[in-house]
Amino acid sequence: QVQLQESGPGLVKPSQTLSLTCTVSGGSITTDYYYWNWIRQPPGKGLEWMGAIAYSGETYYSPSLKSRASISRNTSKNQFTLQLSSVTPEDTAVYYCARGYHGELVRDSSTRFAFYEYRGQGTQVTVSS
Repeated sequence: QVQLQESGPGLVKPSQTLSLTCTVSGGSITTDYYYWNWIRQPPGKGLEWMGAIAYSGETYYSPSLKSRASISRNTSKNQFTLQLSSVTPEDTAVYYCARGYHGELVRDSSTRFAFYEYRGQGTQVTVSS
C-alpha cells in the first residue's frame, strides 16, 4: 500500500515562495512509469492539476503555473517537493500530492481525484499577510 504525506507551512506571506514536501512510503518514486503529482483545491473551487515529476525525474507543469512552479525530488528520502514562487492570496488552497495510475499522466488543469490511485490527506495553505 502506497502512502503519501504532505508537509510544509500552513501560512505563507504574499510574494514569498511556498514549499511543500511529499513523503512517500510503500513504493519508490523511481519505479518505472509512475508519475507523482501536485494538485490543489482553492476554497469553493474544483481541483487543479499543478504539475508532476516522473519516475525518470522529468517534470511537467500546468501552463498557468509554469513560470512559478518547480518540482524536484530527493530519491534517497523518497520525497518530492513543490516550490511555488510569488504567491498571492489566490494560491490559498488545500494542496495534495498524488500518484497516478501506472503509465498515466493526466495533464488537464481541471482534474479529479479519480485520476489518481493514491493521494495524501492534503494540507491547507493560506496566503496572507
